[in-house]
Amino acid sequence: MTESTDLGPEDRKIVTLARSVRARNGVPEGAAVRDETGRTYAAGTVALDSLKLSALQTAVAMAVASGATSLEAAAVVSEAGAASDADRAAVRDLGGPDTPVLLAGPDGTLRSTVAAG
Repeated sequence: MTESTDLGPEDRKIVTLARSVRARNGVPEGAAVRDETGRTYAAGTVALDSLKLSALQTAVAMAVASGATSLEAAAVVSEAGAASDADRAAVRDLGGPDTPVLLAGPDGTLRSTVAAG
């Protein structure tokens, strides 16, 4: 396992943002993405009767809605053992197949980094 402190400062920032959203909102997952200009978007899981989005899908949607045209990186904080195919697809749609997706546990410890591809 790689500690989140082993990440660069910008990647550490999105892991911290994702972790904060998860804790503050009491949701199963928190996520954050960084766009091509360095702006960040953080979100939690959306679980309404009429709308269900993972935290990472929500963060990507927020980036798109704010005018982002690409992503540099994405992070999700979850109990899950891997980033889901749907999450990686959302990141890939905006950032491309080489965009890194960081998965950290609730304590912020990085579990894996995979390409969105």
